[in-house]
Amino acid sequence: MLEGLADPANARRFDPSVGGYARYTAAQLLPVWDRSIPVDDKSQWRDPAVATAYTAAAVASDPDAAGSPPTFRAPQGAMEDSFLQAMGRRLFDASSITARVLLVRSEKDFWSRPEDVAGFIDDASHARSVQVIELTDATHLAHLDRAPHGRDRLIEAVAKFLED
Repeated sequence: MLEGLADPANARRFDPSVGGYARYTAAQLLPVWDRSIPVDDKSQWRDPAVATAYTAAAVASDPDAAGSPPTFRAPQGAMEDSFLQAMGRRLFDASSITARVLLVRSEKDFWSRPEDVAGFIDDASHARSVQVIELTDATHLAHLDRAPHGRDRLIEAVAKFLED
């Protein structure tokens, strides 16, 4: 996921030529999601209407969507943050958090790593509580997947946390 983001002059630095935004077509959103879905027929895992709405909303989010097909701008800040975190840099100090914390991570998440959760837990020494839920067999886009593949468990976990 982070290939091609290193500065050619220093592999431990984010490449400044990446820029602040990348342009994507709606169709370019789906392959990353597809790779995390462990069945050939992706419609078993996600509703095609949801995938269509997701990609349409992404394009509609950019008032300057241009081209044929239209492309939308996506900020690259998250890519830089993830690159730096993968290089061992801490992005924030969770020790100042004093509230209850719910960490939700999907088992098939291509973005979140188990060591990120462990590091957060280590840092969150002043949190009133830290609850971790791993959505077994769910993807990074569990909120968009079909109910049995993570969405119901995600909604249930968040609702229960907010109730308590």
